[in-house]
Amino acid sequence: MTSVTVTPPAVARQVRATSRPSFRRLLVTLGVAGSLLVAGATIRAASLWAATQAPLTVAPVSVESLQSALDQERSRSADLERQLSALQASTAQLSGALVEAQTRAGADQSTAEELRASLTAAQDKLAKLEASLAAAAKQASRSGSTTTTQSSGGGEPYDD
Repeated sequence: MTSVTVTPPAVARQVRATSRPSFRRLLVTLGVAGSLLVAGATIRAASLWAATQAPLTVAPVSVESLQSALDQERSRSADLERQLSALQASTAQLSGALVEAQTRAGADQSTAEELRASLTAAQDKLAKLEASLAAAAKQASRSGSTTTTQSSGGGEPYDD
């Protein structure tokens, strides 16, 4: 008797399946490694392209120079604040002077109006005096060539 061993198909598949996964793992590992190499090469090429397209001609600013510039700007800011406060004080003084000048102008205007009224009254008085002098001169010329003096003790008739 011969014994022939017949292997069922499930067992044969199992033997083939165990040899294939290690090969698949090797292929996946090589694929992942290849992908990583291609990605690294792409990144390197992009960085070289960016470096040639936008070269860094000016060196980056140092921390010391930034600190110095910041100190200068702070000093400038403090100077500007002092100038601003001086301008505000000057503006306050000018505003006070303007109010005082407006008050004086109002007082001067009322004084000028009083003086105009006084001048008008004086001009009216002068006109009356000139009229009375003219009337007295006419009366003196009418009375003739004889000069008579009246002693009426009063003097001018329109004396205020």
